[in-house]
Amino acid sequence: MTSAVTTENSARPGYGQLLRTPGALGFVLPGFAARLPFGMLTISILLLVQHTTGSYGSAGVVAAVTGVSMALSAPLMGIFTDRFGQSAVLLPVVLTHAAAVSGLAALALLGAPVWALAIAAVPTGASVPQVGPMVRARWAAKLEGSPLLPTAAAFESVTDEFTFVVGPVLATALCTGVHPAAGLVTEATLTLLGGLLFAARRATQPKPHAPSATGEKRTFALSYPGLRVLIFAFLGIGAVFGGMQVSLAAFSNEIGNPGANGLLYGVFAAGNMIAGIAMGAVAWKIGPRRRLILGYIGLTAAASVLWAAHSMILLGALGLIVGLFIAPALITGYTMVEQLVPAGARTEAFTWLTGSIAFGQAIAVTLAGRLTDAHGSSYGFLVPMAATALALATLLALRGKLAPKAPSRIVNSSGPAAAAAAPAAAPAATAGPNASAPAARNRVNERGMGHRVPVTVD
Repeated sequence: MTSAVTTENSARPGYGQLLRTPGALGFVLPGFAARLPFGMLTISILLLVQHTTGSYGSAGVVAAVTGVSMALSAPLMGIFTDRFGQSAVLLPVVLTHAAAVSGLAALALLGAPVWALAIAAVPTGASVPQVGPMVRARWAAKLEGSPLLPTAAAFESVTDEFTFVVGPVLATALCTGVHPAAGLVTEATLTLLGGLLFAARRATQPKPHAPSATGEKRTFALSYPGLRVLIFAFLGIGAVFGGMQVSLAAFSNEIGNPGANGLLYGVFAAGNMIAGIAMGAVAWKIGPRRRLILGYIGLTAAASVLWAAHSMILLGALGLIVGLFIAPALITGYTMVEQLVPAGARTEAFTWLTGSIAFGQAIAVTLAGRLTDAHGSSYGFLVPMAATALALATLLALRGKLAPKAPSRIVNSSGPAAAAAAPAAAPAATAGPNASAPAARNRVNERGMGHRVPVTVD
């Protein structure tokens, strides 16, 4: 319990120590292989459908349906995972996803109408395996109460961002250099193989938390108010991703240099990765709730000036700053799940946050696309500004929901816990006259009644 209390003030362990955690590499490596396709799916659909229909608008519709389907199904997948276990859910899901992606690719190559492709996109998105939340749930179960947990959250953020950088590049190269359907074929193959390997690593899976035979009611993650506040925060982060994708592409076309889009988005993603790496190395002296709010204030401020950038250098610099502030908010939010939601609903909680990002991204792509078509890229950047401002206002208004109640434990004077507590009480007794009252309240009486020791979280 001591390590949980001193997490924020102790030296932060590094990534090397994290990866030396027994059994960690056994789920980290296959988990990465199963997550890489997540960054390939949207761009692969866009390029294939645009190739077969000749319309970016039609391709965008099919991609948006995929994203919304994934956002809506992710929490349900999390509920089933918490109840029945990761392998029990993952095995049928990856098989379904491979079949759904293959069907969508075949329909596109056969020249099916857009409405048929949109229908096929529903199972494609709904069956996206939630490997990222499953990996986070394994870290949370393995490192609960350990100072390594924030480092694990930072590591996962860097892994996610690396996926979003490498995935689209790989998919684009396959679709343009091999075959228009090569991106989707590779995505389905990696999902299937990586998912099966990840599911096979059963030793590190969190135990299922099914309702007991005594009639215990299932607790859903969404019933915890702190998680609902985080969902609003992550909607804003998703809107930043979606708004940046559309507006950076439009800006690059406006300046007559379409190839600049990859460079500008790469700088934005690099800021996120740099901040994520730093977050795992810093020993923070402030609590996670304050870190989340401060990070979100910085993110909102940076996103609020994107619309005013009219040069590639300035926009690249602002994109870098936006990326630097996304990681602190994202990582801290994921870390807080361990404090706000019990283990039995933790995978579901992570999928709510992942789905929230996807839903915010889908909404932002639609709104920014319409604004950009009508008025130019500067108006597209208004979407991240408005979304982050709204999310920040929600965070500030409901910040009290993010402070979990401090648990307490009983220390019995007749057991070893009392012996361990006795030396710790000695310095307090000699600290001065003001220490006498707390010492008297916390003293174990001779009858063995014990005392409560509060455990501070934030």
